Amino acid sequence: MAPSKSGEFRVASDRPDTVSVSGTLNFATAENALVAMRSAFAKNDRHTLDLAGVESCDSAGLACVLAALSEADQGGRRVVVQHVPTGMQALARVCGVESLLH
Repeated sequence: MAPSKSGEFRVASDRPDTVSVSGTLNFATAENALVAMRSAFAKNDRHTLDLAGVESCDSAGLACVLAALSEADQGGRRVVVQHVPTGMQALARVCGVESLLH
């Protein structure tokens, strides 16, 4: 996965069973990131969300990730989240939603 430019994000599904997100998840990118994650998870063989490449995340980015996980779950797919960045974990803890990222 190539490094992202500041303020950009990338959603890739080039690894088996995995949707990988990289770059910035914030108010400016969250809507497009959610659309990209929906599309990637529409392939029924994706059950892992890898967040190792996320460089920064605000509350809108966290909401985007949680919405993608919820939609996958409602579609009958349990998605496992891997490599949640420390900043996203801290934000989830403050918001009381940390358990939703496990």
